[in-house]
Amino acid sequence: MTYIIAFIGAFLAGGINTLSGNGSAITLTILMELLGLPADVANGTNRVGVLANSVGAGYAFNKAGRFEQSPEMNRQMWRIVVVTTLGAVVGIYLSLIISNAAFKQVFRYLLVVMLLVILVKPKRWLVVPDDQQSLSVWLTIPLFFALGVYGGFIQMGMGIFFLAVMVLAAHYEIIQANVVKVLVIIAYTLIAVGIFAWRDLIDWRFGLLMAAGQLLGGYFTARFAAEHPKAGLYAYRLLVVVIIGAILKAFL
Repeated sequence: MTYIIAFIGAFLAGGINTLSGNGSAITLTILMELLGLPADVANGTNRVGVLANSVGAGYAFNKAGRFEQSPEMNRQMWRIVVVTTLGAVVGIYLSLIISNAAFKQVFRYLLVVMLLVILVKPKRWLVVPDDQQSLSVWLTIPLFFALGVYGGFIQMGMGIFFLAVMVLAAHYEIIQANVVKVLVIIAYTLIAVGIFAWRDLIDWRFGLLMAAGQLLGGYFTARFAAEHPKAGLYAYRLLVVVIIGAILKAFL
């Protein structure tokens, strides 16, 4: 029964990660509280599911033609992937030498700020820009490097902050922002899995179980998001619900 609950939780987390973010709040709770893994091993094991989740979502987005963009936006997309991945390498290193507790304290208050940002003028999250401009390199490098450091360190909540930057700063439509998010997470999570495996901080039995659930959750949610005309609205609503839930869990 424990394994069934873990699989279902991973499936739900995969869907949440694909449309918004913070699905790791579910999977880390399952790994630590239900399956009894130590925090550092749970952090490493969780990356296996995150990788599978992103691969499943990326495959569905690609089949739906969501990776087709203008040459300029393609260049920006890959610049974001590279910069965020470099930041993630720093974050992964920090996760091996620093307690997660300090980041979790910061995370709580960042969530409150993020909820306020999302609720003020929600139309900003739902407008598809007609003349999307490439984000300045001078903004791209510090913003996405910092996001990479955070994602490499703890992963939990990375999707929320990444979407906020993509939609509000880079002016991406929310579903297209999720497409870029998937590529970014695949890139740096491959490195994370390799490092955590090298440090023997992955329980492969539980990691592969969670990966199966998250891969399926990511794939089916991405198919829905790529094809449904109101997917952006649903993604926004889910993002609000996820952030409120994360705030309640963090402070209560």
